[in-house]
Amino acid sequence: MTDRDSTSERHAVVVGGGIAGVTAALRLADAGLRVTLLENRPRLGGLAFSFRRGELTVDNGQHVYLRCCTAYRWFLDRVDGARLAPLQPRLDVPVLDAAHPGGPRLGRLRRTALPVPLHLAASLARYPHLSLAERAAVGRAAFALRGLDPADPALDGVDFATWLRRHGQSARAVEALWDLVGVATLNATAPNASMALAAMVFRTGLLSDPGAADIGWARVPLGELHDTLARKALDTAGVRTELRTRVSEVTRADDGRWNVTAGTGPLTADAVVLAVPQREAHALLPEGALDDPDRLLAIGTAPILNLHVVYDRPVLRRPFFAALGSPVQWVFDRTDASGMPAWGSRGDGGGRRAGQYLALSQSAAEDEIDTPVSVLRERYLPELERLLPATRGAEVRDFFVTRERTATFAPAPGVGRLRPAARTNAPGLFLAGSWTATGWPATMEGAVRSGLSAAGAALAALGRRHEHPLEEAA
Repeated sequence: MTDRDSTSERHAVVVGGGIAGVTAALRLADAGLRVTLLENRPRLGGLAFSFRRGELTVDNGQHVYLRCCTAYRWFLDRVDGARLAPLQPRLDVPVLDAAHPGGPRLGRLRRTALPVPLHLAASLARYPHLSLAERAAVGRAAFALRGLDPADPALDGVDFATWLRRHGQSARAVEALWDLVGVATLNATAPNASMALAAMVFRTGLLSDPGAADIGWARVPLGELHDTLARKALDTAGVRTELRTRVSEVTRADDGRWNVTAGTGPLTADAVVLAVPQREAHALLPEGALDDPDRLLAIGTAPILNLHVVYDRPVLRRPFFAALGSPVQWVFDRTDASGMPAWGSRGDGGGRRAGQYLALSQSAAEDEIDTPVSVLRERYLPELERLLPATRGAEVRDFFVTRERTATFAPAPGVGRLRPAARTNAPGLFLAGSWTATGWPATMEGAVRSGLSAAGAALAALGRRHEHPLEEAA
C-alpha cells in the first residue's frame, strides 16, 4: 500500500473498523476528505458481528438499541439499514418471574402515550413483581433521578446501589426493575455501576420522552448491518477500506503530518483517528498525545456471555422476554434472523419452521465467562424448562456459547475521569470508541457518538466546515 501526497485534498486515516471507526470514516468522507480505513480483522463491525454455524447465521451476541439512541439511528439510516432493525411501536417488555410460588408469573413493563412520567405510571401500578409500597418507592426514586445532572462529576464517584439505598429501594426493587434494565444497558450490577452513567441511562431512556425506551433490534444478522451494508456505504462514499491490515505505529512527520505504519505499507495522513479499544490505543499513542496515557489502562473491561439453544420445535411465542428469579437474564428468538430453514416448504415461502433458535444474553458475566459449555448447559437448560414449559418435551438440537471477555468498558464508579476526549494533545490525532468521553455507557449509541465527535474534531482542526448530523436532524 502506498500513499500519494496531494496538495488538493486532505487525507485521513481511520484505524479500526468497528462501528466507531466506520462512523468516523463516513463523516470524514462526506465532508470531502480522502479517507483510508484500516481494520485488522477480515470484516467490519467490531464486536457486533455474525458468523456461520451450519445452516445458521449467528450473532456473537444480542444487541438492541432504544428510540433515544439518535446517533445509532442516524448510522442505520446512513448505511440504509433502518428497515432491517425496526423499533417497537411502544415499549413492551415481558418479565417472567421464575421464582413465583405458583409457577412463572408474567408481568410487563410498557408505556402509554401519556407525557413523562405518566407514560409508565399504569404499567408500574400493575407490575406484579413489586409490592404496592415498593412501586410507590420506585416512583419517588424516579422523580429524584429526573433532578440529577449526569454530567455532574460528583455522581461519577458514587455507585448506583448506594444511591438506590438512600432513596428507599429494596433489594427486590433493585432486582425486579433497576438491575433488570441497568445490567442490560450498563453491563454491571448496581454496586458496580457509576451513578453518573446510571442516571444518564434512566433519565434519557425512561424519563426524557414517552417513546425514548422503545426497543429496536436487528431482524437480520448483525453482519449484514455492520459489515455488508457498512462496507457498501463506505465504498459509495469513496472510502478505501483495507481489511486484515494491522497498524503497528503512528508517528508525527517533520512536516506536521502523520505517518501510519501498516502491514501492507506506509501511509501519510493529515489526520488520524484511532478507533480501537483502549489498550490498543494506548500502545499506538505517540509520546505526549495525552497528559496521562496510563489512564487508558485503568479503564477496566466487562464480559458478556451468550448462550445459544436450538430446539426441534417452537417453544417461545414472543420475540423476547426478561427473567427474574433465575440466572437467565434476557432471551431472544433469533429463528428468522438466523435463516433457520423451514420444513414442508412448497417453494413459495410456505411451510413451518423445523425448530426454534433462542439466544440468551447474559451481561455482567464475570462469574461465568470461563465456565465450560457442559456446565452451562446443565445449569441453563433446566432454567429454560422452568421459564418455558414448552421446552420440556422439546429436543435440544444444538447448544453453544459465544464469549466476549472484553465486551465493554467497565462502567465502575470513577470511570468518567479516565475517559479521554476525542481530541488529543497531538494536532491531527483523535480518539474514537465507546470508551471515550461520550457520556454514554458502552453501547452502539456510544460508539457512533464517539465516531461523530472524532470526525467533527478532525474536520474543525483541518478548517473544514461541517454540521453535526444530529444537529441537522433536529
